Amino acid sequence: MKLKKFAGNILFFLLLILLWQLLYTAACDWFEWAKPYAIPSPAGVIDCLLRLFTSGTLLAAIASSLLRVLAGFLIAVLIGIALGALIVASGYLADNLKPLILGVQTLPSICWVPFAILWFGLTERAIIFVVVMGSAFGIALSIESGIKSVPPLYIRAARTMGLHSFRLYQKVIFPAALPAFVAGLKQGWSFAWRALMSGEVMSASIGLGYTLMVGRDLADINQVMTIMLVIICIGILIDKQIFTRVENRILRKRGLLQK
Repeated sequence: MKLKKFAGNILFFLLLILLWQLLYTAACDWFEWAKPYAIPSPAGVIDCLLRLFTSGTLLAAIASSLLRVLAGFLIAVLIGIALGALIVASGYLADNLKPLILGVQTLPSICWVPFAILWFGLTERAIIFVVVMGSAFGIALSIESGIKSVPPLYIRAARTMGLHSFRLYQKVIFPAALPAFVAGLKQGWSFAWRALMSGEVMSASIGLGYTLMVGRDLADINQVMTIMLVIICIGILIDKQIFTRVENRILRKRGLLQK
């Protein structure tokens, strides 16, 4: 069954590549709608991928970007949990702080780049700051939503059994809200990646965002497309191998997902 599913996945992507090649050929050769340097081709992307890989540029860029996004994401998780818990604990903050967080969350990550440059200069801290600001507020809202989604019956039952304050959160609220927390962390991770790209375009050091901009400056559309595909593949890999596995494990333990 798994082999059949894997073969189906491979066939799907092969068909996508074939369609991509047909569109490239039609646009550049058959109808001459566009110049070859303006549209990426499968062969050009593969050639660029091999070139960046063999030179070590791609691996260095991936490693640098992963370290930055991981550092920023961990800080954003701590800030998000604290803000989410504060909103739930205080009605005053829920009425005043939550609308502000909702408003700030709508800001594109690129809006934080001028602040990062003015406060930290063109440094690693500036990039991490953009990542934190781009993902922390989304995580906070997810934490708040997850806690509020806990059925009140669970909380009343726990209080009748003598659980209050920290023990109530530890034994009942946090475990019950765990699936929502994982979903919020997954969303926060995607926000962190988007923010990272916004931050790295201002950096003069190695990284996926910087390599993307180099391709733009050199008018190398194949390099731009290559980096975009690498970012997509990393996102899919992390989602499938980390977040989806954790989420499925939690759901299986609760009988909400078949083994």
